[in-house]
Amino acid sequence: MSSKAILVLEDGRIFSGESYGAVGETFGEAVFNTGMTGYQETLTDPSYHRQVVVQTAPHIGNTGVNDEDRESARIWVSGYVVRDPARRVSNWRATSSLDEELVRQNVVGISGVDTRALTRHLRERGAMRSGISSVDTDPKSLLARVLESPSMVGADLADQVSTTQAYTVPAISEERYTVAALDYGIKTMTPHRLAQQGITTHVLPAHSTFEQVRATGADAVFLSNGPGDPGTADAAVALVKELLRNGTPIFGICFGNQILGRAFGFGTYKLRYGHRGINQPVADRVTGKVEITAHNHGFAVDAPTDLAVQTDFGGVEVSHVCLNDNVVEGLRAHDVPAFSVQYHPEAAAGPHDAGYLFDRFTQLLEGRRE
Repeated sequence: MSSKAILVLEDGRIFSGESYGAVGETFGEAVFNTGMTGYQETLTDPSYHRQVVVQTAPHIGNTGVNDEDRESARIWVSGYVVRDPARRVSNWRATSSLDEELVRQNVVGISGVDTRALTRHLRERGAMRSGISSVDTDPKSLLARVLESPSMVGADLADQVSTTQAYTVPAISEERYTVAALDYGIKTMTPHRLAQQGITTHVLPAHSTFEQVRATGADAVFLSNGPGDPGTADAAVALVKELLRNGTPIFGICFGNQILGRAFGFGTYKLRYGHRGINQPVADRVTGKVEITAHNHGFAVDAPTDLAVQTDFGGVEVSHVCLNDNVVEGLRAHDVPAFSVQYHPEAAAGPHDAGYLFDRFTQLLEGRRE
């Protein structure tokens, strides 16, 4: 039987409900995800490390969990907030219920929350620190611990989610190219999408050096997604600058877009409540096409969207913008072989509008080889 649970935000707002998943207490930045599907991919995305995720879709858990749709080896969210958890699982691929998996991995959650009211509050006040507890339901006591918890600003988290040992994902069918992927929180689907392009991926720890990247003999470098404040990633930025000076082709996504942006000399800043979900409209300014894309970011690159900028590596322009708020969603260099986007072209669990970016990466490598 579920026990009483509370969610307390750092501004003192309180939401009551019932425990969901593990009984206990947890803290993290409260953020909302607007995706109607893909909760398992959300939970196992390392970019959600140290965040309490609120699902805006009211019914969660209908299809249970399975061993094929995980984006990493574990659940990374620090807490989970839902309105109506499924009473039973209805999917032939399910190996267990979501509630059972949350308990197994000791993830503390809360259900029965008015997630619409909570989401509106976060939209108005911004993402903020929060705590969920099903062991201490005194709001004042929990709020005191929330205010002692660390902020996402200044959080250096990539090493906490990165692989500790390099590994290789082979190309499917004939190998055409090899890529060194810096793992700041890479999702399983990314090297799979590269493998479909005939690319063998050497996944390297986040703290890898220039010499370690070169030792792979890779044709290019991929900068992955990941959690935390890109303002803390000085070592990664220094590595990317060295790669750019060496003429290495680079493709970055999400956190990797922010690192590339910093390497070009742009700043980064924290968004009020971020972009999280699989229904975010983005304009590709190169083609004029509008894509519906998968996002998970609370920080963005601070670059002018109306003109190309001269950097230490030549001209750089903003290639993609979010149509909801004009936030920078991609960068393209004119004079070095590098580009990036702020979203997820591997798009697990969809949509697939941005899948062409892997084609664009392969075309960049073809051009270099020719």
